[in-house]
Amino acid sequence: MPIELKMPALSPTMEEGTLAKWLVKEGDAVKSGDLLAEIETDKATMEFEAIDEGVVSQILVPEGTDNVKVGTVIAVIAGEGEDAGSAKAAPAPAPAAEPKGEAAAPKEEAKKDVPAAAPAPAVTTAPTASGERIKASPLAKRLAADQGIDLSTLTGSGPGGRIVKADLEGAAPAAASAAAPAPAAATPAAAPAIAGPIPDFGIPHEDEKLSGMRKTIARRLTESMQQSPHIYLTVDIRLDALLKLRGELNASLESRGIKLSVNDMLIKALAVALERVPSCNVSFGGDVMRKYSRADISVAVSIPGGLITPIIVDAGGKSMSKISTEMSELAAKAKEGKLQPSEYQGGTASISNMGMMGIKQFTAVINPPQAMIMAIGAGEKRPYIVDDALAIATIMSTTGSFDHRAIDGADGALLMKTFKELVENPLGLVA
Repeated sequence: MPIELKMPALSPTMEEGTLAKWLVKEGDAVKSGDLLAEIETDKATMEFEAIDEGVVSQILVPEGTDNVKVGTVIAVIAGEGEDAGSAKAAPAPAPAAEPKGEAAAPKEEAKKDVPAAAPAPAVTTAPTASGERIKASPLAKRLAADQGIDLSTLTGSGPGGRIVKADLEGAAPAAASAAAPAPAAATPAAAPAIAGPIPDFGIPHEDEKLSGMRKTIARRLTESMQQSPHIYLTVDIRLDALLKLRGELNASLESRGIKLSVNDMLIKALAVALERVPSCNVSFGGDVMRKYSRADISVAVSIPGGLITPIIVDAGGKSMSKISTEMSELAAKAKEGKLQPSEYQGGTASISNMGMMGIKQFTAVINPPQAMIMAIGAGEKRPYIVDDALAIATIMSTTGSFDHRAIDGADGALLMKTFKELVENPLGLVA
């Protein structure tokens, strides 16, 4: 019987993805391990491999389709001995047919001689005051209930006049009150939209469709600033001793092809500081506080189209040369879009360094569910008091952002103090 290929979940949190490119075409023979397609998640583009042998009889979701739900049948393979021409499935739901990526309604009938593709969730309807049923997607119905919007006042833009998420944008919540037969129980307010349509002021422009990564960045940073009360603590750190040690270490590591960066050493310093101040190596979970016994440092890396945070696992327990090697490998994979989910999901704290771009000081947004992030500014020559005398020293301004629900100001200050001491006396990082 035909084998259905379904959109895989390439990470524990993946709910949908973009079918970026097919690497096979209908009629191609495939075997286990062959690459079938490239799938773009919110963080990376990953390859999808075949696990069965057969002939690709039907491609149901064309390449370039956005917001394909996990579990959607994307292609059919005819098994050994089957006629590829007869091994067809009912057309899969086409996510791109509706605005904002909602799954389209499946066809009512499939061919009887072969299993049908897995159907999308049934269309949800809502009654009007006259008893007439209104077609609306489950997502649109839920959002309308959260925002107090009367679906009967809207015109659906989906297939068959179905109301979808995009139709709710700009709808007036007050319309729901007139249709409600009685006061409803209070429901939690929905999170505000990240942004509405951009007004057209007649300025020449070009609108570029957002990638899944950019959408995720926008959503997560908005949620972080709305839900996590940030407190910012800044210290000035003298870098001269660390720069001197870096030069000495690089001279000894040159034969091994390793060259430590300042950032490698700062990753180590943050991890050791978190181990010494465990009250900052935590996550806030509503009614629980998760205390980590290991410092895994997420490192912000800029890549085309966005930002990703590969993780140095147990950075406090690794040598700086090991951190340097791992960081080089992870950064290269990040820029190629080849990071595995386990390499960027997790982490107990983050570090973001804009010093190499000449940024003197900045504040960074916490990466939930982490409770802190360290923002590293540029090291620059400044007048500084050294041994009670004015001198010129290389100074770096560093700002920690802390989730005040999880970390008290005094604990955050102790972490910043510990980090400063480790950087100014860096032999503690090689001990």
